[in-house]
Amino acid sequence: MSTEPVTSERGLALAADAGSHAECDAEVDAEIDVTRLRVALARLSRRLRRHELAGLTPTQLAALSTIGKTGPMRLGDLAAAEGIAPSTLTRLVTALEDIGYVRRCADPSDARASTLTITPHGQEALERIRTENTLMLTASLELLTPDQRSALAAALPVIEQLAEAQGAR
Repeated sequence: MSTEPVTSERGLALAADAGSHAECDAEVDAEIDVTRLRVALARLSRRLRRHELAGLTPTQLAALSTIGKTGPMRLGDLAAAEGIAPSTLTRLVTALEDIGYVRRCADPSDARASTLTITPHGQEALERIRTENTLMLTASLELLTPDQRSALAAALPVIEQLAEAQGAR
């Protein structure tokens, strides 16, 4: 079995051990170990989602955050935005209502539909979670060397672009 990394036509290393073989050639600026990047981003994301303050699952937190960011929205629009089935959404919304984080209101444009709005209690929970995550991430960044922090700062625009990329499947 070969230990050489498998690379895409754009120089993206697809093998798990590709980081140990990263080399530049004339056509590729830098070889990126996609597996290593995916694992690192997933681990960081999980760390940022560990919180005890609000007692929410990651899916509940994502839905609450979406409602908080976009304002009142229909259940179907939230299901589409979060990529979850309507039956799952119904249970999720019921849990958020029971906690007092969202309120279901009649849709003024369609009496058969309802919209979800975030409550002040839900907004406070989001703010607490964001503060907790910011403090945790700040503490982690303080463990880095100045050169590592500079490298991360330089990479931030690219990370933001990756986070916003759509349809790259």
